[in-house]
Amino acid sequence: MGKLTFGMNLSLDGYIAAPGDDLGWSVPSDELFQWWSDRVRATGTALYGRRLWETMSSHWPTADQQPDATPAEIEFARRWRDMPKVVFSSTTSTVDWNTRLVTGDAVTEITRLKAEDGGPMDIGGATLAAVAMRDGLIDEYAIVTHPVLVGGGTPFFAALDNWVNLTLVETRTFPDGVVLTRYETRR
Repeated sequence: MGKLTFGMNLSLDGYIAAPGDDLGWSVPSDELFQWWSDRVRATGTALYGRRLWETMSSHWPTADQQPDATPAEIEFARRWRDMPKVVFSSTTSTVDWNTRLVTGDAVTEITRLKAEDGGPMDIGGATLAAVAMRDGLIDEYAIVTHPVLVGGGTPFFAALDNWVNLTLVETRTFPDGVVLTRYETRR
C-alpha cells in the first residue's frame, strides 16, 4: 500500500499562503530547497489540487531554461517534470508534463492509488489535502515551519470531525530558523 504524505511550507501561525495567496515569506534556503528536491526524487506520484497545480505548472516546466537558473533549480525542474502527477479538479480541462487529470471523486481515486504499489505519494494543496485528511488517508505530515506570522490566509490543517493521533518521527533545523517536523499517523 502506498504511503501518502502531506507536506508544505507553513507560517508559525499555521498558514501555507498569506492573504492574497502570497508565498513571499516562504523562500527556501539552498539547504531547504535541496530537501524539497530530494522529496520530489523519492516521490512515486504527486497529487495536486487545482490551485497548487497552477502555481507549480506556471513555473517549473521551463524553470531550467531560465538564464539565471541555479543548478539546484535545474535539477528540481527536471525531477518535477519527470515525476508522475495527478491533478484533481472539476474546472481544469488539460494538464501536461507527465500528469493525469481526475475530475471525479478525490477520495475514491486516492484510495485506489494508495492500494496500488506505486511508491510513496505526496499530496499538496489545502483543499485536496483537507479531503484526504478528513477521510483518514494521510499517513504522514511533513511540516516545514517558517518563523513568520502572516495573520491569515490558507490554513495547513482542515477542520476535523475526529482527533488524529500522531507520532513524531523527525525534527530538523534549516537555516533562517526554519524547522521541519515529520509526524506519522498512529493507526
